[in-house]
Amino acid sequence: MKNAKDKLILALDVPTFDEARVIVEALGDTVEIYKVGFQLFTAYGPFIVRYLQTQGKKVFLDLKFHDIPNTVASGVASAVGLSVPVNNALDVKGNKTDKFAPVLMMTIHTQGGLEMMKAAADAAKKKAVELGVERPLIVGVTVLTSDVGGANVSTLVLERAKLAQVSGLDGVVASAQEAGMLRKELGPDFVIVTPGIRPADADAGDQKRVETPASAIKSGSSFLVVGRPIVKAKDPQAAARAILAEILTAL
Repeated sequence: MKNAKDKLILALDVPTFDEARVIVEALGDTVEIYKVGFQLFTAYGPFIVRYLQTQGKKVFLDLKFHDIPNTVASGVASAVGLSVPVNNALDVKGNKTDKFAPVLMMTIHTQGGLEMMKAAADAAKKKAVELGVERPLIVGVTVLTSDVGGANVSTLVLERAKLAQVSGLDGVVASAQEAGMLRKELGPDFVIVTPGIRPADADAGDQKRVETPASAIKSGSSFLVVGRPIVKAKDPQAAARAILAEILTAL
């Protein structure tokens, strides 16, 4: 049986650790992958990643590295190091835990160009072998889903995605509106991470190019990033289960 949980990433876009912990505990085993972005990582650094890992949660580290090739390679290598298990890790209640999940995936910006993306891909492979850990997926951000779509958006997304593939990246972050095109052009194994996912009855918020969970999966998305429709729901677990059920209908 296909597992919808492998497709859903919960965007943990909240300002404090206490809020993050409440969400993680409320969702329990319903959600297995969490996105950590600028907000939480700037406030808490690797601690927030380690917390999630010791709960057995996989982490999508969304820091969108974008700099000169050497600097990005160094940042990616350091992020790979977060997959090294923590000795004597404690759970939220202070008890020793054997649960630990590696960093699943991280983002860089495709705008950095071929050399930068290749340096990132090479650094991830080298560091993972050196540390003896599973290599995180490296995906390139193409065009932000908050951007207003235009006649040239699809062309730009495809151009950047092709460059990402040539560079050795595992995939890209792109809206569901481009997912079908990318899947057709770049093959079945190319990873497509789709943010801007909203259930049919949800407010689009500040996202301009949104899709429902089922339509995104049918279009070819590998992972769906969902935030507010779950985090802001009166019953987050029920909201997450409803989205998982919709994903399952499309698998």
